[in-house]
Amino acid sequence: MKQLCVFCGSRTGTAPVYAEETRQLGAAMVRRGFGLVFGAGHVGLMGVLADAVRAGGGSTTGVIPKALVERELAHQQLTDLRIVESMHDRKALMAGLSDAFLALPGGFGTLDELFEILTWAQLKFHAKPIGLLNSAGFFDPLLTWIDRAIAEDFVKAKNRELLIVESDVEKMLQRLETAMAESTK
Repeated sequence: MKQLCVFCGSRTGTAPVYAEETRQLGAAMVRRGFGLVFGAGHVGLMGVLADAVRAGGGSTTGVIPKALVERELAHQQLTDLRIVESMHDRKALMAGLSDAFLALPGGFGTLDELFEILTWAQLKFHAKPIGLLNSAGFFDPLLTWIDRAIAEDFVKAKNRELLIVESDVEKMLQRLETAMAESTK
């Protein structure tokens, strides 16, 4: 089974489109046979996504630090709940369990996860596809910053290709699936 690690918010945001596209993503993942690997929260877009994957009969693997379990943030209805000591352990295990990565709208934690996995790819620690679902233009300012970092020679232009950007759920999953197949050749 292909495992897709999704980084997303522990909040749902103000625009209903974020939760709706997250539900669509969950259903589409199940249709394509993708299992979900995520931060194990029952709140925000994380909870919306896990519930959508579970509703479709899909596999859900959550990875969460012990301290967040103690704060009662862990989703209790997962296929597999892994409790780790730290956020560093969480990210490392999520990366190891996954065949590809996808970021949805979120806050600091989402960007931390996205940029760490992008940095690992830039350093050639992995060759797994990385996607950014640009729901309702949420990531437009971030993409502008990336382009500026390239223009100012802080990021090599070739590393822009490490990030697959789409605003449509089905197109994103198709591109990730294609990239996964190419990376195993």
